[in-house]
Parts: sequence; structure tokens; C-alpha cells
Amino acid sequence: MKIVISNAALNWFKEEMDAEPSSSIKFFARYGGSNPFHEGYSIGVTFDDPIEEAVINDVDGIHFFIENDDLWFFNDHDLHVDVNTELEELTYDYVKP
Repeated sequence: MKIVISNAALNWFKEEMDAEPSSSIKFFARYGGSNPFHEGYSIGVTFDDPIEEAVINDVDGIHFFIENDDLWFFNDHDLHVDVNTELEELTYDYVKP
């Protein structure tokens, strides 16, 4: 499994979340919403310090990660993060490797 961050998403994190080199951003299972695999759960994103990282991608000095406890949410799929330019919000695609 891997995390893929598009250039547009990287810029979104920098502009909207004020992410900078040395920032750590976690993707996690959040109660509420839906995704293709688990009704009632959606993806969350927050600044956090890693505890037990399972998936890591460092892009432009920003540390993106998923904790071991949240792997079930991604159902063995890669996480591709991009931006919907019309809505100016993040999009998530789950891609089977």
C-alpha cells in the first residue's frame, strides 16, 4: 500500500492547512460519512505525530502517513490524493495495486 499525493494536493495542504517542511499529516478512519468499502466511515486528515506508522510518503519535506490501526479502512488499496478544482477540496481515490 502507498500514499500518492498529486502536486495540486500538495499545494492544497500548503495553502489550506499551512503545512510546511517538518509537518506530519495523518490520514485516518473517521466515524461518519461513507467510502467505497465501509458505510458510516470516511477519511479524515489532521496534523499529528506518528505512533505506529504503516504507510509513509514524504513529499517536499511534509510527512504523510497512515497508522497501523487504520489500515483496515483502506482495504489493501493505495490512497491517491488530489484536488477537485471546482470545489477546491481534496479528493480521494482508492486504487488496487
